[in-house]
Amino acid sequence: MLVLLAKHAMGESIRLERSGTLATLTLDRPQVHNAFDDALIASATAALESLADDRGVRALVLTGAGATFSAGADLNWMRRMAKSGAQENRDDALRLAKLLRTLQFFPKPTLARVNGSAYGGGVGLIACCDIAIGVESAKFALSEVKLGLVPATIAPYVVQAIGPRQARRLFVSAEVFDAAEAARVGLLHQCVSAGQLDEAVDRQLHFLAKGGPVAQHEAKRLALRTAGTTPESAERMDAENAELIARLRVSSEGQQGLAAFLEKRSPAWVQPH
Repeated sequence: MLVLLAKHAMGESIRLERSGTLATLTLDRPQVHNAFDDALIASATAALESLADDRGVRALVLTGAGATFSAGADLNWMRRMAKSGAQENRDDALRLAKLLRTLQFFPKPTLARVNGSAYGGGVGLIACCDIAIGVESAKFALSEVKLGLVPATIAPYVVQAIGPRQARRLFVSAEVFDAAEAARVGLLHQCVSAGQLDEAVDRQLHFLAKGGPVAQHEAKRLALRTAGTTPESAERMDAENAELIARLRVSSEGQQGLAAFLEKRSPAWVQPH
């Protein structure tokens, strides 16, 4: 097995492994529950772009190191964005959008090995994969409205995965839901015990290995195009959503919500019962 590491200022942010025709991309910041920051986003995007052009790769597995898949945004990154202006927040959102779009339109089959809980952007990564298998103990949430924000960057992919009706509920309630519910609404295709996760992933990879690589690439494009999604339409929507999240992050409510979250207190709009 060939192991390639993408370096991060604080260590490795991702780990890229190759075994035959299979590539495994691991979010490798377990000390912060594989939370996103700008360095991880850049490293993961570059890795996906490199693998997309590699004819020796037939399939990609995406997973997290440690006990969590991804906790979403890194706290230090959020602090920096809370102090930034609209343009910097817009550019930041566009970088995350590019990562998600690159994964969504990755030209080979992708499988999310959801080894633990996923929040915010972590849910977006799962939604961008063709197949998602998670452990029964995993928890999920789209908790942005609690911060006075919305899950704008990940919304196109989450809505496509679970449908607008379920998305409306989870976007506005920000409730935590379990793996069984994630499977019921369509975020996961299968939930299994931790001891069965690798077996379930291997079973899917066994089926994927039987398909023609050109046909699989065209099959993915067919499914997305039939659903009305193309790289061009996704890029246009990403630009609109980046404007939205930038506006909300610098708004009074967004600033209030981010400050309350970072200070570990309730925002002013939460009234005691």
